[in-house]
Formats: sequence, structure tokens, C-alpha cells
Amino acid sequence: MVIRKGGRKYDEIRKIEVNVGYLENSLGSCLIKAEKTIILCTVNYERKVPSFLLGKNSGWLTAEYSLLPGSTSPRTPREGTGLRINSRAHEIKRFIGRSLRAIVDLSILKEITIFIDCDVLQADGGTRTLSVTGSFFALMDAVNKMLNMRIIEKNPVLDYLGAISVGIVNGRMLLDLNYEEDFNAEVDMNVVLTGGGKIVEIQATAEKVPFSLETFSNLFQLAKKGIEEIIALEKQYFTL
Repeated sequence: MVIRKGGRKYDEIRKIEVNVGYLENSLGSCLIKAEKTIILCTVNYERKVPSFLLGKNSGWLTAEYSLLPGSTSPRTPREGTGLRINSRAHEIKRFIGRSLRAIVDLSILKEITIFIDCDVLQADGGTRTLSVTGSFFALMDAVNKMLNMRIIEKNPVLDYLGAISVGIVNGRMLLDLNYEEDFNAEVDMNVVLTGGGKIVEIQATAEKVPFSLETFSNLFQLAKKGIEEIIALEKQYFTL
């Protein structure tokens, strides 16, 4: 049995703590922690949609992602202070948006856009996947309030959603990588699944050497185990 720093087993996720409704000024919010990684996810809305959806009786959901300056060492520069676009942050925000749209019936939103903002307060690996999970909690918090306020007539969320990272480090498969493990991984994989076990997205990369389909399958099963635990936590807070 592989025991990692902190006493975690190879197939054990970090303990997840959530504080749903953390902020008063956002329609929905969740402060989510996975040991040292801490992310604040907020949800707000506007009664308008992008131009490509005008007249189509459909809403929209989009996401933003950023590492706050104090979330890393050394300091991460703020967005917009440099001449170059932060391509990593841009890719991750699209990852979050795609993931959440997969479990939302946009037609129920009609001409409403939902904005999800994920701000990493402290980073120790897994920020993109934890942002997806935190966004689900914040979205459900917002949806329940929108229903109570009669902004929408029906819950647009079709299923639960969870995301986790897996990888191979020093020849061993590990679930839910922290920064040190991710930095040294030979294979790195991010998986997003619905509560029904359907695949939303898989990002798999051979950082050092190519890997087999059998290895991919084993990593996927390990990720599925972790996501099932995340979904079980979501069900403690929300019923669909």
C-alpha cells in the first residue's frame, strides 16, 4: 500500500470541506478546501445573453478563473497587469464553463446568463478540478435562490458533477494529486464525470513517456472512485 505525505493512501482523495453560501453579495457562493488548496467560487446572473444566442430562447453559462497573487509562492501577477494573456487561466476557465454547461439545460434559463467566478486563494495542486466541484456547489446555491425568487421556473441542473486529477508518480498511480505530485508526474490526467457516471471531459497527458490503453483505463477507474466520493458529498447538500 502506497502511503503519501500526510498519510494519504494512493487511492484516497484529500478531505474536502465546503462552506456553501459563504458570501452575502453573490447569488450563490462556496468556499471549498481540499487540504491546502482553497478556492472561492461565486455565481451571479444577468438578464442578457451573448449575441450568438439572441432570439434562440436559450440562456448561457460562462466561467472565469484566476490565481490570486498570494495563492502561490512566488507571487502570481494579477490578470491584466502584463502584456501577455494568461493562456493557462484562459484554458482553465473554458474547462470549467464546458463542464458546468454539460449538466445544465440552458433552455430553462431562457435569456439569462449565469456567471461563475473561481478565485484560487491558495494553490497546492488540483485547482482546475476543485474549481469545477466548487462551482457545482455555488451553482446549486444560486439556482435554489433563483427558484425561490421566481427568476426561473424550473431547476436547470440535470445531474451532479465532479472532477478530480489522477496521475502516475514514480511509477505509481495516485488519486487527487497535490502540487509536488503533479510537478513530478510521468502521466497527468483530469477527469470530469456526471453523477450518472457519464464522461464530460478527460484531459490526459504523457509528461515523460507514452502510456498504454490499459494504464489509461486503470487511471480512469481510479478517478471514477474519487468522483463518486465527491458526488456523495454533493448529495448531502443538494437533491436534484
